[in-house]
Amino acid sequence: MKTLLLVAIAGAVGSASRYLVSLGAVRWFGPGFPYGTLTVNVVGSFLIALIMQIGLRTEALTPLMRITLTSGFLGGFTTYSAFNYESLDMMSRGAWRLALTNLAATVIACLVAGVLGFRVARMVMGR
Repeated sequence: MKTLLLVAIAGAVGSASRYLVSLGAVRWFGPGFPYGTLTVNVVGSFLIALIMQIGLRTEALTPLMRITLTSGFLGGFTTYSAFNYESLDMMSRGAWRLALTNLAATVIACLVAGVLGFRVARMVMGR
């Protein structure tokens, strides 16, 4: 029950954080492209790789902390469903170039962020 409660609380914080990042992205870049969704997915890809590498290969994070951060906070923070909907919406409006840019940018940037997360984790762990 403790784990479920911590995951739920962290998920709420992650969701609120995602909302704030989305608001900030619209203010900074405008509403023409889903920069907020792209940002949280890239940051989330980096963080989940970092947390999982450190959490599974060292004793720096307890299993409870790792689950709370990944399933909880990052589960609320990242937005694959929003990414999918926004891409489909762009396609339905005939904005194919924008949709393909969103798809490519998200997939490539999230993969790169994940690789960077692995590398930073290994640097932190001294390997």
